[in-house]
Amino acid sequence: MLLRVCLLKGKRATTSKGYGSHTATTMMLVLQTYLFFGLIFHKVVWEVLRKKGKEKPVEIKSFSLTAVKATKVGILLGILLQIWLPHVLPISAEPFLLQVGGVVIYTIGLMIAVAARFQLGDNWANIETGQVLSLQKVVAKGVYAYVRHPIYIGDLLLLLGLELALNSWLVLGVLILAPIVMLKAIKEERMLADTLPGYGAYCERSKRFIPFVF
Repeated sequence: MLLRVCLLKGKRATTSKGYGSHTATTMMLVLQTYLFFGLIFHKVVWEVLRKKGKEKPVEIKSFSLTAVKATKVGILLGILLQIWLPHVLPISAEPFLLQVGGVVIYTIGLMIAVAARFQLGDNWANIETGQVLSLQKVVAKGVYAYVRHPIYIGDLLLLLGLELALNSWLVLGVLILAPIVMLKAIKEERMLADTLPGYGAYCERSKRFIPFVF
C-alpha cells in the first residue's frame, strides 16, 4: 500500500514538472516570437517610409559606406538569429523578472523609435550619407518637441531591452554602442546647425536624449 502511494506521488510530481516545463517552453516561444517580429516591424517601417519619401538621399558608393551597411545588416541578422538560440552568455539562472523588465524596455524603445520615424516623415536620411535634403525642415513636434534624437534613444532602449529579455550579458554591448551614438548625434547636430535654418534655435529649446534632463 505504501509503495502504491509513493508511486502515485511520484507520477503526480513528474506530471507537474512536465506541465511546468511545457509552460516555460511555451512562454519562451511567445517571447521569442514577439522580439523577432518587433524587429521585423521596425525594419519594414523604415523600408516602406524610405521608399515613399519624396526626396531620396544621394548615396555615393564607397568602401566605407558599403562596410557600414554590411555591418548593420550583419548585426541585425545576428540578433535575429540570437533570438532563437538557447541563452547566450546567460545573466541569471532564474531570469523571469529580468525578462519581464527587458520586454517592457524593448516595447518602449520600439514605440519611441517607430513613432519618431513616422513623425520625421520625409525629413529622414540614412545616417551613413551625412547630408541634408533640399526639402528638409526642422521637425519639432511629437517626441521631437522633447528630444532631438528619439530614434537613437529608442533603438538603444530596444537593444537594451532585447538583450535583457534574452537574459544575455551581450547587453553590455549597448554600453559600448552608446558613446558611439553620442558622437554621431553631436556630429549630426553640428552639420544640421550649419545647413538647416532654424535647427540652432531648436537645439536651444530641446534636449539631446532625455527630456528636460540631457
